[in-house]
Amino acid sequence: MDQEDRIALFLDYENLAIGARDHLGGTTFDLRPITDALAERGRVVVRRAYADWSYFDEDRRLLTRSHVELIDIPQRMGTSRKNAADIKMAVDALQLAFERDYISTFVFGTGDSDFTPLVHKLRELNKRVIGVGVEQSTSALLPPACDEFLYYDRLEGVEIRPVRSRGGQKPAARPAEAAPQPVEPELEPAAAAEESARDVDSLAVLVAQTVAGLQGSSGGAVTASWLKRTLLRKDPTFNEADHGFRTFGELLRYLAERDVVELGEGPAKGDPEVSLPERGGTEAEFGLLGTVVADLSRNAGPVALSGLKNQLRRAQPDFSEKKLGYRSFLQFCKAAATAGVVDLRWDAESDDYLLTTARP
Repeated sequence: MDQEDRIALFLDYENLAIGARDHLGGTTFDLRPITDALAERGRVVVRRAYADWSYFDEDRRLLTRSHVELIDIPQRMGTSRKNAADIKMAVDALQLAFERDYISTFVFGTGDSDFTPLVHKLRELNKRVIGVGVEQSTSALLPPACDEFLYYDRLEGVEIRPVRSRGGQKPAARPAEAAPQPVEPELEPAAAAEESARDVDSLAVLVAQTVAGLQGSSGGAVTASWLKRTLLRKDPTFNEADHGFRTFGELLRYLAERDVVELGEGPAKGDPEVSLPERGGTEAEFGLLGTVVADLSRNAGPVALSGLKNQLRRAQPDFSEKKLGYRSFLQFCKAAATAGVVDLRWDAESDDYLLTTARP
């Protein structure tokens, strides 16, 4: 516990919320993907968000439920609300850096380059700095200044609404979701078994994603105890007993039998090392991708990334890149490109990634 990073999270909320709305198809900003990503990096001990909260009434309630301290910067005549919020946030961060030596990492949710001098100063004070921002609204100056920068739109759990033309609108899905559904007395045994299988399957995805995140952020061995603490950070109500396992070790052995993880000897008895399999389906999944891309490109040329995952699922209904530890389908395709299975490039004209079969 004493070796864990203590993290202070500061949110330039107006920058994030407006960036998500304007550049991610009207997406509502959600704090959870950020806290999940930070849970893999340490223990968040400070959470503060800065804004004129009269403009974000609903967001204020959601953030309060997430235990975020709201710093109100009301709009005043003759002053800039934006500058007032930025200055207050910078002053609070520096004060915390000098008064709380145990805080080792500062995270700033913003894409504003005005925070670059603050980042440099904190790094001078031997603090690690992580930035989080919406890609299209983030200044090119800010990410290189940070020790690590996370693009919000690439975080696991961020649902980006597709950009529609003027005539195409998506909100028709909401009434369908809100429509009353018939109440069934209880699940039949077969349906209950299927529901249980889906539950364990989603748990396998969560564990694989978390192990991949811990390995990527630390570069070292991941122990079972460390993995359990991280899962509890992501979901404080997590309990392996809810999934039918008596102990966390029993859950890990179950997942190891199904090639989701591999277990090795750890530093202490009963605390094994947990890693993702070097093999365990990756070659087969890459092969599936290569075959589908070859079939589609034979008649239509380069294959767009958008919609490709559905094509893979038509060929293999249980396909899931997350079971292999990849956080997104794009990350999976990039790994396949690195392995020489496909060629992947960004095409500005189509505003999408294009895939072709790799040339020998």
